[in-house]
Amino acid sequence: MEPAPIIRSTSGARPARKDHRSAVTNGRRLHVVRPGDTAWSRRFRDVLAEIISDIGGHEGLSEGQRQLARRAATISCQCEKLEGEAAAGNEINLDVYGTLTDRLGRCFQRLGLKRQPRDITTPTLDDIASEIEAEREGHAA
Repeated sequence: MEPAPIIRSTSGARPARKDHRSAVTNGRRLHVVRPGDTAWSRRFRDVLAEIISDIGGHEGLSEGQRQLARRAATISCQCEKLEGEAAAGNEINLDVYGTLTDRLGRCFQRLGLKRQPRDITTPTLDDIASEIEAEREGHAA
């Protein structure tokens, strides 16, 4: 018995795919060319996820917001690399570090992240005494 003939398309065209967008656009990858599984690529992914979480999560983000978040993650990683060098006792270019830090701040402003001031007032002795008294009354009840 003869094997069935293999039928091939003479045009050489592949079957149509449903989505012709890039893997980056589809969200399957972060980069066009995979950077590999390095400590810095993992850190970039972590920083990007945290920034996106800070601005409300993936849902409803515009492409511009996603792009700015990626840029902020990139700048953050570069700052961390320089900080690591400085912590190791190596000299770093403070002008570059300052420029990156300033650009990161502007990027965060554009994303809508705001500085959250915290209350740093020192409580008075009367405030502390009132708190202690309220706790005692709560435990006694």
